[in-house]
Amino acid sequence: GEVNAYYVRIPIWDTMLHTANGFLMAAIGFSLVDIFNRSERFLVKLSPVFVAIVAFCFSMTIGVLWEFFEFGMDYFFHTDMQKDTVVNAIYTVALDPTRTNRVVAVKGIQDVVINGEGLGVGGYLDIGIIDTMKDLFVNFIGAVVFSVIGYFYIKRRGKGKIAKAFIPTLVEPDGEQEQLPPQSSE
Repeated sequence: GEVNAYYVRIPIWDTMLHTANGFLMAAIGFSLVDIFNRSERFLVKLSPVFVAIVAFCFSMTIGVLWEFFEFGMDYFFHTDMQKDTVVNAIYTVALDPTRTNRVVAVKGIQDVVINGEGLGVGGYLDIGIIDTMKDLFVNFIGAVVFSVIGYFYIKRRGKGKIAKAFIPTLVEPDGEQEQLPPQSSE
C-alpha cells in the first residue's frame, strides 16, 4: 500500500486493511484456543463464549500493537503511517483562559499557520489520533464479526462455511482428519 501509494489513491484502503486484520486476527486467536480446546491432552474444555472472547481480545491486542508500531515508525523514523486528517473544529481545555478545565470550542478552522506560512489544507491537520482511533474501531468491528461467527461454529461444531474456511482442521499422524466431537455449551 505504501509502495504503490494505495493509501493516497484508494481512500478506503487503510480502513479495508484494518477491518480485514481485525477479522483475520480473531480467526487466528480463535483457532489457537479451539485447537487446544479439542485436544485430548488438555483437561479444560472452554465454553464457546470464552473462546469467542479470547479471539476478540487477541485481535484487539494485535491491532493495538500495530498502532504502537505505526506511532513508533512515525516518531522515530519520520514516516507517515498514521495518516493525517483535516478537521474544521477542535474542542480543548488547553485554550481555557480561566484554567478551570472548561472546554473551549474552536470552530470553522479554515487554515493553520506554521512559521508564518499557511498549510493550505482547508483546516486543522490532525496528525494521527483520528486515524488511530478509526483503525482500532474497524479492527473492533472485524474482531466482533469473526468472534460471533466462531461462537456459532463451536455451538454447531463444524457447520458453517465462513468459519470453516478460516479454522484449521487437525490431521492425525496417520494422515486422517480428526473427527471432532460436538462442544458442550457449559
